[in-house]
Amino acid sequence: QVQLVESGGGLVQAESSLRLSCAASGRTFGRYGMGWFRQAPGKEREFVAAISWSGSTTRYADSVKGRFTISRDNAKNTVYLQMNNLKPEDTANYYCAASRSTYADTARFFDYWGQGTQVTVSS
Repeated sequence: QVQLVESGGGLVQAESSLRLSCAASGRTFGRYGMGWFRQAPGKEREFVAAISWSGSTTRYADSVKGRFTISRDNAKNTVYLQMNNLKPEDTANYYCAASRSTYADTARFFDYWGQGTQVTVSS
């Protein structure tokens, strides 16, 4: 089992930055593909970013490309999402997810999910 705990969300103004963190339990964190998803009120959950177990492969949703960066520190069992130039449309609950595969970027391939952290961007 893997438990994921997100942190770092908050209320910020447009064009600000935030860094989300996701702390994972378990000795095999370094073998998991990790991802970030988000869900806004009344909308379906959507993919944001993914990173392979080694960090060598990343992928981003078009809506965040060039503004968000996913990274991981396997020694700390933590994955990060650096969010720059935030926009009101980035407002959502952000979820961290872990896949038993070394890389995944589709929700159905993720096996463990965190509780989420709220990000609200005001205009």
